[in-house]
Amino acid sequence: MSPRLSDYYKQREPSSIRKAQILFSSRLDLSEIDVINLAIGNISLPMHPAMITKAKNLLGNSSPFKNGVVRYSSSEGTIGCIEAIIKSISAELSIDISKTVNCVITDGGSQAMELMLLGICDPLSDDSILFIDPLYTNYNEFAKRLSISSSSYYRSIDDGGNFSEIDILELRKHVKKENPNGILIIPSDNPTGQQISKKSIIEISKLCVENDIWLISDEAYRNIYYTKFGPTSIWDISDEDAPGIMGRRISIESVSKVWNACGLRIGALVTDNEIMYKKVRSEYTANLCANVIGQYIFSAVAKLSSTEIIMWYESQRKYYSKIIDDLINGLEEMVPGLIISKPQAAIYIVLDFKNIVPKSFIISDFIEFCACYGKCDIDNKMYTLLLAPMTGFYSQSKAGNKQARIALVESEYKMKLVPKLLSKLLNDFNLTELS
Repeated sequence: MSPRLSDYYKQREPSSIRKAQILFSSRLDLSEIDVINLAIGNISLPMHPAMITKAKNLLGNSSPFKNGVVRYSSSEGTIGCIEAIIKSISAELSIDISKTVNCVITDGGSQAMELMLLGICDPLSDDSILFIDPLYTNYNEFAKRLSISSSSYYRSIDDGGNFSEIDILELRKHVKKENPNGILIIPSDNPTGQQISKKSIIEISKLCVENDIWLISDEAYRNIYYTKFGPTSIWDISDEDAPGIMGRRISIESVSKVWNACGLRIGALVTDNEIMYKKVRSEYTANLCANVIGQYIFSAVAKLSSTEIIMWYESQRKYYSKIIDDLINGLEEMVPGLIISKPQAAIYIVLDFKNIVPKSFIISDFIEFCACYGKCDIDNKMYTLLLAPMTGFYSQSKAGNKQARIALVESEYKMKLVPKLLSKLLNDFNLTELS
């Protein structure tokens, strides 16, 4: 006998970005397989040197933890960490937003997402938020967790690997029909790799003003872009660009990606609306505060000059640009006919298998095969590959059932193995399905 579980827990399955890893961990031959995990954006690069120095000196004389005492910070976060978040936004945009925004430091960007959803929509009501599909899977997961409704504007991928642009006229129709409380955009988009242009952000800003709704922007990858346009952000939109936009903007921030600090679990909710800020802070008092050691380490960024920050961003873009080029070239050679997205931003590639697999192919079956049974000998070592099914990134249940997202997060050596490994595993899976 067991006490009753909630209906929500009864139907709960692991996140799309974690399920393959959980399945792999149950393999009987686990110790014999080297896994290349591209299902989750768990970056393997080192943090900024200034952050590493702070981490090495956690018990040093200048550290607040020198006596082994680790106390709560204020609920909104430490001054140093808040300054670091604001400076990381302002540096490459060449604007000072410190006088116009307020910031609450959170346990990762994920916590900021939940706070945002609770701040703009009442659970179990007619309130809703407008998502642009496909989108980072945790937004769908958190909306379900909080019983908050959503609607979706849908983007599709063509055979050239390009996702359709946001049509403002169609988006306007959708807003009129669904009457959402806010629109969520991801300017350097996870998972599509699109970079939403400043022009589009201005048009979306105007749409939000016209309809008196919130503009929310997930800017975790703001400074990882590969176009000539520079970073795009809601904080680069002035009241002259979109009259009335002041006071209705919220950004979701994270140090996990651009700063290579996933495990610090430091994020932030930034807003230019004073009331929203005060209520987010009030809500977060129930959490007491975000990780204070993580806050301390990231606060090193507040001491960097804008030039040093921009140089760091440039180094990250240079690294990922090479990874993307090598990977796309390798996939085109090893898996002919595979549709491969061409990222303009962020650190993900979407693969669409629809032109090279039978109609019965379901991406989750292939990913489960790779995690539970798949293996390939490369240079006398056995490997398998973990991917994330794109079905978890769409609000529509059947969308993306032949697509996968891969995160460019493993070492350069392992990333070079991916094309050959994917080709072999796909061939093995097809043979298994035919037998």
